Amino acid sequence: MEQLGKYLKPTFTIDSNSKPIREKTRELTKDQEDVTDKAKSLFYFVRDQIKYIMYPQISREEYFKASKTLQKGEGYCVQKAVLLTTLARAADIPARMGFVDIVNHLLPQKYIALQGTNLFIYHGFTELHLNGKWIKATPAFDFDMCNENQIIPIEFDGENDTLFHPVNQEGKPHIEYTKFHGSYDDLPYTEIINACREVYGQKFVELMSESS
Repeated sequence: MEQLGKYLKPTFTIDSNSKPIREKTRELTKDQEDVTDKAKSLFYFVRDQIKYIMYPQISREEYFKASKTLQKGEGYCVQKAVLLTTLARAADIPARMGFVDIVNHLLPQKYIALQGTNLFIYHGFTELHLNGKWIKATPAFDFDMCNENQIIPIEFDGENDTLFHPVNQEGKPHIEYTKFHGSYDDLPYTEIINACREVYGQKFVELMSESS
């Protein structure tokens, strides 16, 4: 049987023992007894109330701290996944992070020019342990952003994996999954930043440091 204790512990970025995280978790799961209902409340809060941004600060590990993302009310996929993982642990739901490389076929040309490619390395999502199994939860794109950009919103029922849709609302190719890096009990910050430097270049990391 899998040992789940490490998926409930706080870390530097997954600061589930911090006061803002504990208070927000209590607020979101108030009067809920069912663990699936709690997970759904946490997912939809992070999906819709934390705005997705394309130009986050990434040069310091502290920029990924869950309580900081909660305070700012915005973040990119990894920061939002850290927050969902953190809120889940604060609600006594075992949670970890998963990372994949994806191709975004609808990425704006402005961003492609900055990044040099439409490949996103280390896209982050959350994995929640519910009813005896790990379930993928992807809270990155908020509902308003989806509507504005003809993206199909991701729904979470607490029973099935939730991943990006391969096409958008118009049926055009959107997200393609290309490589799974694995599941992690903590944010692999150094691994992510080193990969960004290797694939996108040091200038990209510096630009992202100044963008927010």
